[in-house]
This record gives sequence, C-alpha cells and structure tokens, in this order.
Amino acid sequence: MIELRPFQSLGHAQHGWLNARHHFSFAEYHDPKRLHWGALRVWNDDEIAADSGFPTHPHRDMEIITYVRQGAISHSDSLGNHGRTVAGDVQVMSAGTGIRHSEFNREAITSTLFQIWIMPDQHGHAPSWGTRSFPKGERAGQFVVLASGHAGDAEALPIHADARVLAATLLAGHSLEFALGAGRKAYLVPASGVIEVNGLRANARDGLAVTDEQLLRITALEDSELVLVDLA
Repeated sequence: MIELRPFQSLGHAQHGWLNARHHFSFAEYHDPKRLHWGALRVWNDDEIAADSGFPTHPHRDMEIITYVRQGAISHSDSLGNHGRTVAGDVQVMSAGTGIRHSEFNREAITSTLFQIWIMPDQHGHAPSWGTRSFPKGERAGQFVVLASGHAGDAEALPIHADARVLAATLLAGHSLEFALGAGRKAYLVPASGVIEVNGLRANARDGLAVTDEQLLRITALEDSELVLVDLA
C-alpha cells in the first residue's frame, strides 16, 4: 500500500523567517492520522530566510537528520561542535541524554532543507553530531545511504535506530528499484522533479507513505532528486 500525501495537504507554519511544511504532527499542527510512520516522527520541509534561524534550544532522545537542498545551514551545540552543511550534504545530531544547539542560515539566500527525526532504539545514548558530503554524482541512478543504524553501512553517518536514510538522483525516463524487507515501512519524498512509484504519480515535495510493498519501482517523469527513509 502506498498513500500519497500531496504537498498542499501537509501542515503549514509561516513565521516570516521560517516557512515550514509538516509531513507529521508538529508544534501547532496536529493530525491524529499523521503522528508518525513507524519510528519516523518528524519530516519538516523548511525554508529559512537569509540571516535567520533557530536560536539555541534543547533536544533529547531523538535522531535528527538534516538534508540541505539549497543554501547552507550553520550549526553550533553545547558539545562544542560547529559546522556548516551545504546543499546536497547531510548532518546528523543524536540528541541522546540531552544537547542544546542552534541552526542558522548565514547565507545571502533562502536555505531549504528537510529535517527528519527518527525515534532511537533506546533512551540514554551519548549525544553526538556529525556532517558529511554526499556528492550528487555518486547518487545518479542509485540510492546512496546517508545515515544508518545498520552496521553494514560503514560510509553513512551513524544513528541509533533500525533505520536508513537514502538519496538518489534520476534523469527523466530512468528508473530504479528499491526492495523493502518483510514488515518494513518506507517514506519517500521527491525533493525535486516528478516521479511515478508503482504506478502512483508524485510531484516535488509530496510524501509517499509505504507499507506492505516488497518492491518499489520508481520512474522519473522529470529529472528528480529523491530522499527515502527505510525503517521498522
């Protein structure tokens, strides 16, 4: 089963400096049918105005993956980490027993990103942060694992969850397949472009909630960029 969640149906918050769409209940947006998808708790589609951002605030017991689509985000946290993650790259913050951080767009343009929160396998992990470059050329026509809680994904940023975050780029007319293990779910969002998944059409920034599907056949109707979470 694949449920299409059109971009315009997502929760919406407009704060001036932040224009956000929520795939799942978040802050003032509450939909009892969209509380989470397995361990996937948050997928926010954020547009952050230049020279603005999130001031220092706390998190605890959550794996937070940031996928930057345009511009860059500058991070600072209570562990002493500082970093700038640019478009196409990824940062992971394991909040664990507690961390305070800020995220700012120090760029001259609006920065856009996906913030993906996954519930950890257990509470009490030590907090951590990391960032890594994932060149889009390496994702052409195939999924590359960006963040993972699986031991075999040595090149991915580590998270404390039975989940993987993957990305791919597809040229118009090209296809790829993704196999889901028994009993697993997926959540797929085309960051750009238009795709067809097992015959179902999805536009840029729509969500696709997948369950009870053994194989996803994804065809790009336009040049497309895909982000997918595979989880229990």
